[in-house]
Amino acid sequence: MLRLSALMLAAPVFSLPAMTVRLRIMFALVLAVMVYPMHDWPRIDPISPAGMAEIFNQVLIGLLMGLILQVVTAAVVVGGQAISNAMGLSMATLIDSSLGNVPTISQFFIVLSTLIFVGLGGHALLVALIVESFATLPVGKPLDFAQVWPTILTWSSMIFLGALLISLPVMVTLLFITIGLGVITRAAPSLNIFSVGLPATIVLGFGVLIMAMSSIGARIQGLWVQALGQVRIMVGLG
Repeated sequence: MLRLSALMLAAPVFSLPAMTVRLRIMFALVLAVMVYPMHDWPRIDPISPAGMAEIFNQVLIGLLMGLILQVVTAAVVVGGQAISNAMGLSMATLIDSSLGNVPTISQFFIVLSTLIFVGLGGHALLVALIVESFATLPVGKPLDFAQVWPTILTWSSMIFLGALLISLPVMVTLLFITIGLGVITRAAPSLNIFSVGLPATIVLGFGVLIMAMSSIGARIQGLWVQALGQVRIMVGLG
């Protein structure tokens, strides 16, 4: 139950504020009852040093599985931040209860990524992965840090690469728009660039964002698929 509870605490969708603590505890308890007859469990005294080490090990496994998936959420937030800055909407922010102060574009991308994750059946796949992990990483077997940490560190670079892939279509288009506004300003110095440029950048930015939504959604879907693959590798199923 410790491994399941740690996953409920860290994984996307399950860690949302709508998923209250009581629901997480009940869900973890039901899963623990279902998984218990499937394996033979060692007898470990939880008060002993070996038991405390095993408690830490089980919590760490669940947290790392959720952390790998949270990389996608971080990439979505950074990508939305880059688009907001390029459009001139960096000051338009919302307070997210789980992520803090994030731009409105990032908040929209978070909602979109959550819907894509649920639409893919990622929540069911994640539950299946953690149930299967008790066969490859049984209770009593320590986690191989020498193999896990390099994988997690390499995967964490996807925060910036994934953000770049998500925001690239909009940012490149807005770059050309900004260059065009600069040329117009040089040709007509009397033109107030702030009164013309900011509204034009916002309107054209939203237009480009709407046209690029299909590619952005495909990028987010690809990130979720890669994240679930990384979880499989971490628990020894890939």
